[in-house]
Amino acid sequence: MLRFAAIGLDHRHIYHMVAELIAAGAECAGYCPVTSDSRVLEGFQERFPNLRPLERERLLDDPTIDIICCAAIPRDRAGIALRAMTNGKDVMVDKPGLTTPAQLADVMDCVARTGRIFSICFSERFIVRASEIAAKLVAEGAIGEVVNTVGLGPHRLNRAIRPAWFFDRAAYGGILIDIASHQIDQFLFYTEASTAEIVASSTANHAIADVPDFSDFGEILLRSEKATGYIRVDWFTPDSLPSWGDGRLTLLGTKGFIELRKYLDIAGRPGTDHVFLSNHEGTRHIDASAEPLTYFSRFLADVHDRTQTAASQAHVFAVTKLSLEAEAAAQRLVRTQAV
Repeated sequence: MLRFAAIGLDHRHIYHMVAELIAAGAECAGYCPVTSDSRVLEGFQERFPNLRPLERERLLDDPTIDIICCAAIPRDRAGIALRAMTNGKDVMVDKPGLTTPAQLADVMDCVARTGRIFSICFSERFIVRASEIAAKLVAEGAIGEVVNTVGLGPHRLNRAIRPAWFFDRAAYGGILIDIASHQIDQFLFYTEASTAEIVASSTANHAIADVPDFSDFGEILLRSEKATGYIRVDWFTPDSLPSWGDGRLTLLGTKGFIELRKYLDIAGRPGTDHVFLSNHEGTRHIDASAEPLTYFSRFLADVHDRTQTAASQAHVFAVTKLSLEAEAAAQRLVRTQAV
């Protein structure tokens, strides 16, 4: 049985990373309780009361631990990953895995030197059952060749419970590095592109005047050799919505289209994971809520077999590179004041 440890309990995504690794058959050897947000730690301990808190260095130095999973403050994830890989461990980090080009270069070099796996858990694909159904439909040719994607990633701000680093661009990287990495991942995956170019990108702060460097809106236009994609991300989900965000993905193919309503069918069917397929055979709704997730079991198989079935290393680095480029090149939209 593969063993893993959790280091970096700074974001709630650590909950599903640990839970899904355990469900896939791995044993959790313990966790480092150091955190920037005591509420995340409290939630972790409520969910996993039987896991042991241990010192970070003890976990990193333990030769019986195969994997480190990490949802630390984004700027700190690279350092933890480098230490873990140097100690012979494979790594799964929350998105964004990296926040600067220098970190990307260091991690790429470490992976090349050590042969370890550096995987980013793109949760908007890897823990969304509708995404599994969409992947099957695309592979079966249900909509022909995918030539365009539209990925929407709205989020609820929940400002009152966010830690200070959440609003520090140096800490989280920027909205296109953080949230939009999900949509870049989906563009490359569903269009089967190994890379792409950033045609245009922009960011803005429309509603948080007291934190001027924060971005509450961002957009990207992507282009590969055979497809284009549009991405919009924001922090404007109203409190009245019964989900943290109405995440959507539309895949346009040469023979039809697929729309994923990942977290709710607004004012319609209850529950999550709604897939709508429209092609020459007709239009139908697919309930994907019972579809098995595959990323975590594939990741564990990759660790055991030294393969790349969950997400290729090249794909992980390509998504990261594009998100860094999009943030760096983004035009900053400035609201003009009425005279």
